[in-house]
Amino acid sequence: MKVTVKKLKEEAKLPTYGTRGAAGADLYTAEGGIVPAGETRFFHTGIAVELPEGTVGLIYARSGLSCKQDLAPANKVGVIDSDYRGEIVVALHNHGKEERAVKLGDRIAQLVVTPYLTADFEEGDLSDTNRGGGGFGSTGRA
Repeated sequence: MKVTVKKLKEEAKLPTYGTRGAAGADLYTAEGGIVPAGETRFFHTGIAVELPEGTVGLIYARSGLSCKQDLAPANKVGVIDSDYRGEIVVALHNHGKEERAVKLGDRIAQLVVTPYLTADFEEGDLSDTNRGGGGFGSTGRA
């Protein structure tokens, strides 16, 4: 699938896949900065994308950055709609107890492009199931 990327800043990098089998393409920061412990900082990627209609871009944490440096997207999963043409900005939250430095060109998140379905919502009665309205922990499994 073709995704058109527009560089908004000279230092911006296009997303890249780390391996042939990678589902997520690495997003790079077009700026550096410090993320204090327990705080969130917005990092500009310097790029905008044109996703094909019927797809969505999902921004996820990079496992190494989140597990080793305590930095992960503040909103857990970012959503880029196919009609959005603005800059991709990643809000990184520092879950650790020490400030963390992010350098220009660091890989800060990963972008997964995937199809989605839309629904026509209508009011009505719901069918019965064995689970019914049982919520958290209702299936008896840990």
